[in-house]
Amino acid sequence: MSLSSSSTCTSLLQELQIIWDEIGEGYSERDKMLLELEQECLDIYNKKVDKTRKHRAELQRSLAQSEAEIATLVSALGEQVSFSKKEGSLKEQISSVKPVLEELMVKKDMRWKEVSEIVTQIAEISSNIAGNDSLVSSGFEVDGSDLTKRKLDELRAHLQDLRSEKAVRLQKVNSYISAVHELSEILSFDFSKALSNVHKSLTGASKSISNDTLARLTELVESLRKERRQRLLKLQGLGRNMQELWSLMETPTDERRRFDNLSILLSVQADDALGKGCLGLDIVREAEDEVNRLNALKSSKMKELVLKRHCELEEICREVHMDFNSDAARQSLINLIGSGDADLSGILESLDEQIEKAKEEALSRKEILDKVEKLKHAKEEEKWLDDYEKDENRFSAVRGAHKNLKRAEKARSLISKIPAMIDGLTTKVKAWEKERGVPFLCDKHPLLQTLEEEIVLRAQREEEKRQFREQKRLQGQLATEKEAKYGSKSAKKKPLGQSLNTDNVTKTPLGRRVGTTPGRSGVKDYRESGRGNATAIPLNYVALQKED
Repeated sequence: MSLSSSSTCTSLLQELQIIWDEIGEGYSERDKMLLELEQECLDIYNKKVDKTRKHRAELQRSLAQSEAEIATLVSALGEQVSFSKKEGSLKEQISSVKPVLEELMVKKDMRWKEVSEIVTQIAEISSNIAGNDSLVSSGFEVDGSDLTKRKLDELRAHLQDLRSEKAVRLQKVNSYISAVHELSEILSFDFSKALSNVHKSLTGASKSISNDTLARLTELVESLRKERRQRLLKLQGLGRNMQELWSLMETPTDERRRFDNLSILLSVQADDALGKGCLGLDIVREAEDEVNRLNALKSSKMKELVLKRHCELEEICREVHMDFNSDAARQSLINLIGSGDADLSGILESLDEQIEKAKEEALSRKEILDKVEKLKHAKEEEKWLDDYEKDENRFSAVRGAHKNLKRAEKARSLISKIPAMIDGLTTKVKAWEKERGVPFLCDKHPLLQTLEEEIVLRAQREEEKRQFREQKRLQGQLATEKEAKYGSKSAKKKPLGQSLNTDNVTKTPLGRRVGTTPGRSGVKDYRESGRGNATAIPLNYVALQKED
């Protein structure tokens, strides 16, 4: 206690003694009051000591907490912090610890904020992937006890993985959206409505990338592609039916033009690019209506079409000389149609099949029939040449005689090829019959038999010609022997231009003889019969002039 305090207490006691004296207070009472004063002073001291003790305890606790916090922060941040603990009073120790604690708290706050931002982004992306409208907080709370650099790097790596996955998913979503948009233009449906049915966010800026959205988009695209294929196949089928019916009904070109886009689809493959709206439901309905219209029209004209197809079949068979009993078949068909019980569609299909088979048959017979026609032409030329060589006036000075001579030369060349033509044709026919297992009929007769008969007839004709030539040779030889034995009669002279006898008018002049093929007897026979007077020039000889 200070000196001034002691003086004050003493003066107060003195003053109290004076007052007691004045009052007349007894000594016992005075002692009691002094004891009370001492007790009160003691209580006050005790209170003050207790308070001071508590303050010391608080300082000690604060120091311990600061040190504990420093230890916790060091552990949480994963950093090594060294600081020297001062020796001295508690306040001095606290003052030395406080800056370190504050620095660590600042680092913790910064690390906490950084981790919180990353965790928030992870939760947001995870929510998008999970397809939740609200953030997924479970499993993504910030752990204050682990704010180390390693933990921060792990969170960053996880965030990067999620961002990459989000980018991949978003790319898939955009790819599906583009596919839906392309198909919507081809199939003519509401693009936005189709996407909204999958997820309402797909029409906005922020699109859902959840597994459910991707699965539904995949299902949508697959269903649309399937619909695209089905509509394309359906329109191609309608287009083919339409073209068949157009051809059947002989529809004018002007009426077909409005379906030109449908005709283009016939050559399109399943994965080829298609134009806008070309597979729309309106196009399908329009094509179906046109096919239905043509089918109804076809039903009304079926009888006419059946008879027309039959005529077409008859014409094909007639052109290639195929066996076809047209009159009986036509009458049977007319009777069947007239009965009213016939399935005209079935008959028409049957006729179409017969026409296709007839066309195939005609194509396989074409080469042989062309050779048959060439052989016929050669035989016609042969017949003409025979008639021409029997004409004794063929060398007379008439208009066009030189043309006949040229034709005769060509005919002889062509006739010389007939045996080879027959042999080649026979080989072709045998190969054809072997391949198909049926005889080759030409105008209801086996062509091979006809060729064999032709070979026999030609051999007989050649033998007859040979015998005729031999007979002419013997007659000429006999005439020559008679002339040598008895001599020739001298003819009387007559004016130029008149023959010695009427028979000389038809003789062939020597100056106009032409070479003949072996087997021909025209000029050669005359040369043999007139060998005794070979240098005489007939009086009826006239030089022929070529026509231009």
